[in-house]
Amino acid sequence: MQRRQFLKTAGLGAAGVAAAPFVSTASANETYTWDMVTSWPKNFPALGTGANDFARRVEQLSNGRMRIRVHGAGELVPALEVFDAVAAGTAEMGHSASYYWRG
Repeated sequence: MQRRQFLKTAGLGAAGVAAAPFVSTASANETYTWDMVTSWPKNFPALGTGANDFARRVEQLSNGRMRIRVHGAGELVPALEVFDAVAAGTAEMGHSASYYWRG
C-alpha cells in the first residue's frame, strides 16, 4: 500500500514540476530549457532510454516551448549525486531510483 501511494505522489509531483513553467504569466513565445541528471548512462536500456523518452514527450506536448537536456551518469554530476544536484540547483530535474537514498 505504501509503495502505491509513493508512486502516485511521485507521479503527481513530476507532473507538477513539468507543468510549473506553463502557469506563469510569461509570454507565449518564451521557451524553457531544463537539465535532467540521471543515475545511469544516457542510452542504458529501459532506465536511460526512459529519461530520453520523457524529455522528448515533454518537448512534443509543449510544442517545443519546454526542452529537457538529459545528462547521463557522470556527464554533469556523478551517478549517485543526482538528488544532491537537484537540491543544490545544479540541475532542475533528476531521474534515478529511490533505493539509492534510504532514510
